[in-house]
Amino acid sequence: MAGTLADDYLPAYDVLMRHAVRVAAPAPAVWAALHRADFAGAWYVRALLALRGLRRPAQVHRLTLDRLVAGGFLRLGEREGREVALGLVGRFWMPSGGRVKVRPDAFRDFGESGNAKVVWTFAVEPLGTGTTRLVTETRVQCLDAASRRRFRLYWLVVRPFSGLIRHAMLGAVAREATRPAATRPV
Repeated sequence: MAGTLADDYLPAYDVLMRHAVRVAAPAPAVWAALHRADFAGAWYVRALLALRGLRRPAQVHRLTLDRLVAGGFLRLGEREGREVALGLVGRFWMPSGGRVKVRPDAFRDFGESGNAKVVWTFAVEPLGTGTTRLVTETRVQCLDAASRRRFRLYWLVVRPFSGLIRHAMLGAVAREATRPAATRPV
């Protein structure tokens, strides 16, 4: 079996967070929903993202996968209909996030001390008879001992909220995948 995009882009990591949900819809419907769902539909997700500076409270547009990329995440790779990988480099423990601009083709080899790399994937796994597992995985690799210490302190505070956001995002995709076509936003 071929490895995942996370394996391709960040095989070594310090932190792993994985969440999954079963969706009562076929894989193609879940894949399509992944690309149109509003990840910040829940008020608490909007509030948490605003606190982190990833979303202004007054923003009215939907936070979709494409908007994440437009907002600074790198689209590292995609296996059409199955998996997509996003990436980010920075000093996440800093109030500004300390983002570092890196080209997607340079992400894998980036190794500048003082930073951490994140790979965030979504995978669609058909389970048969119209049921699909949607999985999100986040991997973080700190590029030196000092950044590892700083990130771990940051992660002690952020981890529960990050998990809450991931659960809300999965739920948004699941609802979108099972929503009747006539009620979907355009």
